[in-house]
Amino acid sequence: MPIPIALQLYSLREDCARDLLGTIRAVGEMGYDGVEFAGLHGHTTDEVKAALDEAGLPAPSCHAPWASLQKDTWEATAAQYRELGCHWLIVPGLPPESRADQDAVKRTADHMTWLAEGLRPLGMRTGYHCHEGDMRPLPDGSLIWDMIAERTPADFIMQFDTSNAMDAGADAVAPLFKWAGRGQSVHAKEHRGPLVIGEGAVPWGAVLDACEGPAATEWLVVEHEIYGDKTPLESVRDCLTGLKNLMAQRSG
Repeated sequence: MPIPIALQLYSLREDCARDLLGTIRAVGEMGYDGVEFAGLHGHTTDEVKAALDEAGLPAPSCHAPWASLQKDTWEATAAQYRELGCHWLIVPGLPPESRADQDAVKRTADHMTWLAEGLRPLGMRTGYHCHEGDMRPLPDGSLIWDMIAERTPADFIMQFDTSNAMDAGADAVAPLFKWAGRGQSVHAKEHRGPLVIGEGAVPWGAVLDACEGPAATEWLVVEHEIYGDKTPLESVRDCLTGLKNLMAQRSG
């Protein structure tokens, strides 16, 4: 079975801000297998769950801001997204003070471990999304990405992002092998500009090999942020078509 493809709804952030429920329906009509949330834009969980059900879309994961996963906020965040069927709460980024140096990153990773332990009895997991800065060495040569992986448990998801890694000059595949078994969710994003998946420099064959093999990827999550002459909806539709074509070429 091919890896299912979800859409990170941040790709349609303006559409979602205007009409989240209608946007969810549009994503389902395109043929996506699921969505990853980046906020609910003021809607209740009941409203969003009804839209997901109507569109036939699961929501396996969300990007939950760091502030929403602290000791006084994480339980409410987990409860909200659990109602929507999300079982992975992914940290989309960190404030500067939480990643400024080795000591800060260690404290951050220790909190992530604490959070993972709290979510585990709920049948939920947490993880961290890769950004360009995570792949650029700190003054001592260490990588934030590796430090977080080293100090978190084996069920902590290291959500790799193909384009963000390449922005830092990192390999688009090697980190998936280095942290084998922890790439259950991988962001599929073409490198640079408004290019849709398959039009740029990402070595998709090697990425898909890694996802289907050592990374143990359960969801590929399309993310697209720069649209060029296309509308956001057209862009994410074409990204889905491009990724499906690449996957079909491999299986054919």
